[in-house]
Amino acid sequence: MTTKSLNNIDKILLLCKKPGLTSFGSLGQVKKAIHSTKVGHTGTLDSFAQGLLVVCCGRLTKLSGLITGFDKSYEAVIEFGKETDTLEYTGKIVKETNLPTLENLKKSIEKWTGEIDQVPPLFSAIHIDGKRASGLARDGKSVDLPSRKVTVFSSELLETVLENNLVKFARISFTVSKGTYIRSLARDIALTAGSCAHLTGLYRKNVGSFKVEDSVFFDERDNFTIESALREKFDYFENLRNMEEHPEMQMERKPFDPKDLEKICSTLIPFTPELALECGMEAVYLKNSSSLDDFYHGKPLKSKNFTTSLHDLPSSCDAAVFTLDKIFAGVISKNAENKISYSFVLN
Repeated sequence: MTTKSLNNIDKILLLCKKPGLTSFGSLGQVKKAIHSTKVGHTGTLDSFAQGLLVVCCGRLTKLSGLITGFDKSYEAVIEFGKETDTLEYTGKIVKETNLPTLENLKKSIEKWTGEIDQVPPLFSAIHIDGKRASGLARDGKSVDLPSRKVTVFSSELLETVLENNLVKFARISFTVSKGTYIRSLARDIALTAGSCAHLTGLYRKNVGSFKVEDSVFFDERDNFTIESALREKFDYFENLRNMEEHPEMQMERKPFDPKDLEKICSTLIPFTPELALECGMEAVYLKNSSSLDDFYHGKPLKSKNFTTSLHDLPSSCDAAVFTLDKIFAGVISKNAENKISYSFVLN
């Protein structure tokens, strides 16, 4: 399969993002591979982070906003004793304290498991009066972010590095609900353990049922450990220093490898009824080509055009519409008053 022979780009890609790139910047290879700028991820990863991005391509970018409510699994490397303004290593140090004991750390991890009240990081994409909190923070403006309920379904201490019998670094796995910030979780765990902290590494492993092991470029990554996270951190500051000393390096762009573009194209996934169900949507089927034509032209939605009654759909749901051949055609919605309407059509 070559990029030129790719006829249908309306698909999903599981991408293993590399650290050091923004989520948006990571999509450059995808755009090049499918010859389209219609590419969007369903949930951002900070530039220092790595791991799974679920990417919608072509007309499936219309789905991006509908499939962001997944639970997610991460591994985080936390450095104790120093807190930064961004709560990760690229920020400025704003606080220094003693390191926690291993016993206090374990107790704190347990305390911050379950439903919790979490205050998001100041440097985040949350909007305050129409402006991003991160932008306000960079401008030196006071930002008061309210706490919100999130759930930490599970947490496990995987690895530690001790310094004078106190915890300097810890690698912890978390499975969390939508809207949970691991940076804030690291901050709160450290505080309860009698210390402060920031993230030295973050690795997203799962987004709902999507697994990083199934993503393109997964086989090229290093195992995520405390050692590998510290190596990435060293490389970041080394590259920063080199660019400051040699500004012309910022103009250099590594060309995309044709083999990488080929690999992207070969791992695109069609949006199927099974995926729709995994994304928390219903799946309904049009009866025939005439029904599909009516759907494409925005005719009134009637149960006679579908294999099942639309009245049987639950209230307040989105339903993915397919042909009998399982070709995705669009999305319809049913509101709390049981009114059914079009969300979008892929025609």
